[in-house]
Amino acid sequence: MFKNAAELIELAEKRQKKISQIMIEQEMEVTGKSLDQVMEQMDQNLTVMEQAVERGIKGVHSLSGLTGGDAVLLQQYISKGNTLSGTLLLDAVSKAVATNEVNAAMGTICATPTAGSAGVVPGTLFAVREKLKPSREEMIHFLFTAGAFGYIVANNASISGAAGGCQAEVGSASGMAAAAIVEMAGGTPAQSAEAMAITLKNMLGLVCDPVAGLVEVPCVKRNAMGAANAMVAADMALAGVTSRIPCDEVIDAMYKIGQTMPVALRETAGGGLAATPTGRKLEEKIYGTSIRKDKS
Repeated sequence: MFKNAAELIELAEKRQKKISQIMIEQEMEVTGKSLDQVMEQMDQNLTVMEQAVERGIKGVHSLSGLTGGDAVLLQQYISKGNTLSGTLLLDAVSKAVATNEVNAAMGTICATPTAGSAGVVPGTLFAVREKLKPSREEMIHFLFTAGAFGYIVANNASISGAAGGCQAEVGSASGMAAAAIVEMAGGTPAQSAEAMAITLKNMLGLVCDPVAGLVEVPCVKRNAMGAANAMVAADMALAGVTSRIPCDEVIDAMYKIGQTMPVALRETAGGGLAATPTGRKLEEKIYGTSIRKDKS
């Protein structure tokens, strides 16, 4: 079993296996389930993700009225063929948005690693699918690779916005996605860890400040940016770019930053964007009154 990124990479290299295979073996050992059972369970998660993306791309809106329809706008923009960021990157962004819009509309999603950050992994996966043409099994392996790094973060830091800010949620999800993209694209286990490190260290300090306490604003768009971050970091790692700070140390830094982050910036809606004049007006519009006071 592995406890951190260094041990994971060492295992993968020593056994000459992919990270996804190491994670599958660990899952079998921990749960006592067979290979078929473990793969079937992850296949079910993949199906939930795919359905959420497809539903969101068609257009959904939340009951609060704060979010919805942006995935459709992005797909329409992509179809015009003159995007600045490129089709693949924006497709990942749109599908990340689609997933989180479904979450905001009380639809079914797969928390990866949380509901608030559920768009990044499927958003990038279903975007790169169009380019890399993976098999269903390879797509399942993508999720196991992402899960391996999510496991590391959860056990050495935090994946909770309330505990560590949005860096712990969307930051972690973005790093997980970047690592998985690298493996699917043919990168090495070490490059997956570099992608995780590059991604997460560029999202350190990201606060959790949901307007009206809802997982909508700015959560949906943070998943969009997280997907873009993951795509770029994966490309950097595949190009041979490395993080001067090792993956495990980046994760530890994220944890320590979260511990020192003010309570107002950790999912309480007491500060940040939630405490702006517009944020408070939206809160009052939804609830009829302001339900929170600014905290420090």
